[in-house]
Amino acid sequence: MTAFFILSTAPASAKPRTMVYIDGFNLYYGAVKGTPYKWLNLDRFFQLLRPHDDIVGIRYFTALINGPNRPNQETYLRALALTPIVQPILGIFKKKRIGCKTTLCTHAGNRYFQVPEEKRTDVNIAVSMVDDAYQNACDEMLLVSGDSDLVPAVRLIRHRFPAMRITVYVPAQHPTRGAAVELRTAANRHKDLPLNILPHAQFPAAMPDGFGGTLHKPASW
Repeated sequence: MTAFFILSTAPASAKPRTMVYIDGFNLYYGAVKGTPYKWLNLDRFFQLLRPHDDIVGIRYFTALINGPNRPNQETYLRALALTPIVQPILGIFKKKRIGCKTTLCTHAGNRYFQVPEEKRTDVNIAVSMVDDAYQNACDEMLLVSGDSDLVPAVRLIRHRFPAMRITVYVPAQHPTRGAAVELRTAANRHKDLPLNILPHAQFPAAMPDGFGGTLHKPASW
């Protein structure tokens, strides 16, 4: 296969143009669940994390949940949308039919039931990364995830664009979830997402919503 070399348009002395790709549920379950830091200003977080980079965009991938916590999620997405550098990109949830795998199952009938399954997030991340590489949208990529489904996209970009630097930040408080060996190995560099920055990168408890109203941090957060 022939490698394609695209040179950055930025001067060598300039800050690297950096694009950030965030798996929203990976970030939530791996970094902020159970903490008082869910009201996270992603722009501020990555400016603190990478002060020597020119953060040109932050793509936040998630899907709207169903249930009592959806209003909190929608409020947070509205807050993110007020930050020009952040682009929320939504997948969907679909019902998946699964069967009980134990004789202790208490479900009626044939012991099959429906569960929600997040769809499209991994594909959306992979497509965005590959497209940005071909569009020469950045010099470096930061991928916030531990999902091995993203390994093919990372490997493809590294093969086609060897000058592109990809750093994986794994957002995992639990050592098993944080292993992410395949994805870490595929990238140029890998690190644990530093949780000590979270307290310093929170939105104000109340902030203008851009339409004459006010967004408030969810009370349960």
